[in-house]
Amino acid sequence: MTDAKSPFASAAVFGASGGIGLALVEQLLDGGATRVHAGARNPPAFDDPRVSPFPFDLTDEASIEAAVAGFGEPPELVVVASGVLTLPDSTGPEKSLRALDGAAMAKMLALNTIGPALIAKHVLSTFPRQGRHVFAALSARVGSIGDNRIGGWHSYRASKAALNMLIRNFAIELGRTRPEAVVVGLHPGTVDTSLSQPFQGNVPDKQLFSPERSAGHLLDVLGSLGPGDNGGVFDWKGERIVD
Repeated sequence: MTDAKSPFASAAVFGASGGIGLALVEQLLDGGATRVHAGARNPPAFDDPRVSPFPFDLTDEASIEAAVAGFGEPPELVVVASGVLTLPDSTGPEKSLRALDGAAMAKMLALNTIGPALIAKHVLSTFPRQGRHVFAALSARVGSIGDNRIGGWHSYRASKAALNMLIRNFAIELGRTRPEAVVVGLHPGTVDTSLSQPFQGNVPDKQLFSPERSAGHLLDVLGSLGPGDNGGVFDWKGERIVD
């Protein structure tokens, strides 16, 4: 994490009311960004005139399309910082096959995979053909097929693995017309937010990050990535996660 000037003059954060999303907005501003679009279902109010709040719903493509149209000039950085581990009805990650429920799986995929994909659909087409623009979506190490050693958490793992595949697909397609653009997934570590709260019991203190620390690491990583990293998923240290 660094206090250096942000490499991004403009940015958009989808999920700006959550712990990591809000911290990203604040650190982008602290780093000198001149315009930050901050989106949420119910976007919070900001005192800083450089922030442009906007509403969107991950399950409503029309709201995503309207939000992107409202940006005007394409932001240099777009981050999808939304996602769920436990559904609003408290349905949590499955521990066994017996716990699988089709409706719950569909909701998990809608929020963790389809929503970010629709954001990419409307954002990536606005990126100019020249110049470095970055699109990143929060993923998770447990979405790695090669790194999976213990199983479980079926719907969440599947939703993130599918997201990682889409990130690779989008990067390949975008690279044909926008060679300097970067599309990546990010693993923020275990962050002290409502998403991870029920699962923090076995996490050592040194491995549980504040949203501010995680956001700082992620911005450092994003500032260091180039076209050669396109389509990868990177952890908070900047290390590529195995597919």
